[in-house]
Formats: sequence, C-alpha cells, structure tokens
Amino acid sequence: MTTQPDLLSLTIVCPPPEDGGVEVRPIVNGRDLLADVLPGGVGGSRYLGVGPRYLFDRDRPLYATATPHETRLAWSGCGVEECCGALYMTVARDGDHVVWTGWRDRANQDVALPELRFTAAQYEAEVLRAGEDRSWEWPAGAVARLLEAGLRGQGDWLLRWECELQEVWASRKQPDRIHVILMHPPNGPDTDLPWVQFGMTLPISVEDPSDQAERLEAQLTAGDPRATAEVWGGSHDAERLGYRWPPVDLQFM
Repeated sequence: MTTQPDLLSLTIVCPPPEDGGVEVRPIVNGRDLLADVLPGGVGGSRYLGVGPRYLFDRDRPLYATATPHETRLAWSGCGVEECCGALYMTVARDGDHVVWTGWRDRANQDVALPELRFTAAQYEAEVLRAGEDRSWEWPAGAVARLLEAGLRGQGDWLLRWECELQEVWASRKQPDRIHVILMHPPNGPDTDLPWVQFGMTLPISVEDPSDQAERLEAQLTAGDPRATAEVWGGSHDAERLGYRWPPVDLQFM
C-alpha cells in the first residue's frame, strides 16, 4: 500500500500584545503538531511556536535544501532550553519530497515524533505563502524587519568598526520604538576575549515603514555606531575594551 504524503499548513497566531508574542503553529495532517507533542504541558507550560521572522526571514530555516540543517520549531516555559525545553528537527530536500526528522528536545528526552515526509511542491508553496503573509505585522515590526535586511547588506560598514549586527527587534508592547543590537568585536562570545553588546533604541512614527527604514539605515551607517550606542551587556571583563558598564536595569546580558 502506498503511504500518503504528509500535509503541512503553517498557521500564524497573533494574540493581543499583553498575551504573548506572534507564533507559527505547524499543522500537520490537520493536527497541531506542537500541541500533540506536549498536549498537557510540563509544569503548566506548553510548546510555543517561534516567531515568523525567525522561520521566514534572514536564514530562512524552514526552506529545504539537499544539505540537511537543524531548525528550532518551538520553545517551552521560561525560554531556557536546558530548563524548559525547545523542539528541534532536521529538514532536508529528498528528491520530490521534504523530510522532517531527527527530533530532539534537550529538556525532554522522551520526545518521539515520526519522520514527516511532504511533497516538495506542497511544502514549498505553503512556506512561501506563510512567509509572504504580513497581516500579523505591526508598523514598528515592519521597520525592524526592513532595517535589519538593509543593515545586513551593509557589511563593510560594521567591519570598519569591528562590530556585527545581532538583530533589530521590536515589541508589540512598545509600538513606538525599535532596538538595534550590535556585538563588538564580532563573534566575541565565542572567544576568550572581552566583548561588549551595544544597543540603540530608535523612535518609530506612523510614516511609511519603508521610508523610515531607509532613513534610519542612512543615519546609522553614516558613522561609528559605537559613538552613539549604549553598552547593554558583555563579558565579565568587558571594561578592558574601554567602555563603562551601564546601570543594572539596562544590562540585557
């Protein structure tokens, strides 16, 4: 008997800002995959789908290629993976199919999900459809997305100042601002050298998001970002780089 391929649907859930962040829920064969893995929750928690920007923008981890790569589909509880968990799987293109396999959760060794095999045409069409759906996005979120894409295309700007862009993010609870986070020097946390995390909070208006992103990109790339950014965190010996630690309530790291 021929096994029918699995069917994927990606649902974007956008609760009120005070009730949590935007999440992507993978629906497989009509069932919420994350709810099936952890239906009752552990300690009152449940799997939460990660945000659309993580899955569809930047590295686009849901897109399948012949080279397998691991993708985080969800996190649970406090957000610390070793404590409350995070659900990972490996995605790869296999001929006319896309396969999800290699399920793991560092906090839950009992995760046992079968291999899921989708037809490549249906899978790719659904990922493309969900990625193009911006109905959930608020204006500041759109500015953050567009600005991050623009800044990542300006790699030489940051290399001059020995920095790398971590992310540009926005919160629906703060619709009038976005945050730009830089690392100095690049890959600092992966070395034994001191490193600093810089942050900038930028005001957002009701203007067109594209116009705002373009203006902010020009403003930020006009000079040394370290001259106007604040220290938001870093290694225990970060002061060796010549930057003063911020007040405790401003430290993100």
